[in-house]
Amino acid sequence: MPELTRRRSTDAREECWHIYYGDVHAGTIAIRSGNPHDEDPWEWHCGFYPGSHPGEHQSGTAATFDQARSDFEAAWEVFLANRTQADFRAWRDQRDLTARKYEMWTTGEKLPSQKPSSMMRCPCGEMFDSHRLENTLIHVPHITAEHKSREVRRAPTVQ
Repeated sequence: MPELTRRRSTDAREECWHIYYGDVHAGTIAIRSGNPHDEDPWEWHCGFYPGSHPGEHQSGTAATFDQARSDFEAAWEVFLANRTQADFRAWRDQRDLTARKYEMWTTGEKLPSQKPSSMMRCPCGEMFDSHRLENTLIHVPHITAEHKSREVRRAPTVQ
């Protein structure tokens, strides 16, 4: 089982530590910025998404880094007890998808949703290439029936 590790954030202006459970970013401990001097200077956040539900994340403040770390570790034990391998897989899949998306943006490649495609899903559930007549003819009755059931009407053509 992985252990919690801390890595100093290079992006934050104030002292900020990212907490990892293996390769999963499990939370953060950081100095609060903009708060009054008579309040706790440290804050912590425990949890990750996707892989958890709203309300499962916990956070708090502390007077010292050591207290914030202790509070985080207690919250992590509760959070971890409710996680499955599928939760960690969901987080990793999202991380990988996001990295791929940014890589595509950097190289100027279009995202799949931005690329023109002739593929369609028929109401019968089958995917087909609408640019191939033999495929389209098979699915015309299904599409027509679906349009009639939803009362989709085409504008009359002027002759």
